[in-house]
Amino acid sequence: QVQLVESGGGLVQAGVSLRLSCAASGRTFRFYAMGWFRQAPGKEREFVAAINLSGSSTYYADSVKGRFTISRDNIKNTVYLQMDSLKPEDTAVYYCAAKRGDLDRYYDNYALYGYWGQGTQVTVSS
Repeated sequence: QVQLVESGGGLVQAGVSLRLSCAASGRTFRFYAMGWFRQAPGKEREFVAAINLSGSSTYYADSVKGRFTISRDNIKNTVYLQMDSLKPEDTAVYYCAAKRGDLDRYYDNYALYGYWGQGTQVTVSS
């Protein structure tokens, strides 16, 4: 099992950057593929980014491609989401998620991630 705790959210102006962190408990972090999802008020949870076990492969939603970067540190048991050029439409609660085993073609399906953090609010003002 793995427990996830996100941090790094906040209220920022459009155009600036934020880095979210997700710290995982336990010594098996390297056996979990990781993802970031977000949910805005009144909207469904949506995929943002995912990273495989080794960190060698990453995937992004079209809406964040070129602006967000997912990375992981398997020594520190942490996954990051670097968010640059933030836009008001990026406003949401951001969730870190873990999936036992490596990614497959369904990496953007939130139902396949068995472990979730509590979420961190990101608000981008115009």
